[in-house]
Amino acid sequence: MKQILRKIFLNDKFILSVILLNSVLIYMQVAGYENKTMLALDTICTLIFLIEMLVKHAEYGLRGYWKDGWNKLDGTLVILSLPSIAALFIPNDYSGLSLLMIFRLLRVLRFFRVLHFFPNFSKVVQGFKTAMRQSYAILLSFAVIIIIFGLLNCSLFKEADPEHFQTPLRSIYAVFQICTVEGWYEIPNTVAAYYGASTAVGEVIRIYFCMLLILGGIIGMSFINSIFVDAMVADNNDDVMAKLDEVQKSLDELKEKMK
Repeated sequence: MKQILRKIFLNDKFILSVILLNSVLIYMQVAGYENKTMLALDTICTLIFLIEMLVKHAEYGLRGYWKDGWNKLDGTLVILSLPSIAALFIPNDYSGLSLLMIFRLLRVLRFFRVLHFFPNFSKVVQGFKTAMRQSYAILLSFAVIIIIFGLLNCSLFKEADPEHFQTPLRSIYAVFQICTVEGWYEIPNTVAAYYGASTAVGEVIRIYFCMLLILGGIIGMSFINSIFVDAMVADNNDDVMAKLDEVQKSLDELKEKMK
């Protein structure tokens, strides 16, 4: 019996098939095609994932299972899915409770299980982690700059354009919009129109927002993208760099012998 369970639930192709089926069921349910058959199939998929987790616990042990990053994701999603089974036994009068609705919506997170079946996805994740480690200081600095200009613009333009600058949070979001080249001319035009579009103050306001766009949107975002992308692809050259280091060491040893 144990060998049969291992053969079935440790089979990646079988689990992937169940994940894809469950993804289709969730899509159909969210789209409004929910019925008793779909609920039953969704429950069966959840039970299969639960059995898979138990079989892996028996195979790898508690510590061995939760040590693996993908198992942490799978196990967490299975645990979050369990309340949706309990919701089936709750009377219809209480089925609309917000807490139960949240648990039912958490089933959508099962889509994430498909990711670790993608080829080389682990390398992509590792590259993302490396990129974040190397560029987090730049990202934090950029965020601080956006906050500073957001607070400044809130103080200057909250009466001229309350839709974008009435509160600090709105103002910070508006600055972020400008830096991502979203609404970069509508917002300055609205502010300039308040002071008079053809006046000197209006022209200065336009110049100010253009400088903010150039420094934050064009130069700043391009700089961040270049650093992040460079860090993401850096791991692809590790083997080449290691071989080059070996060649360099060999050349250094040869030079020493020639001397």
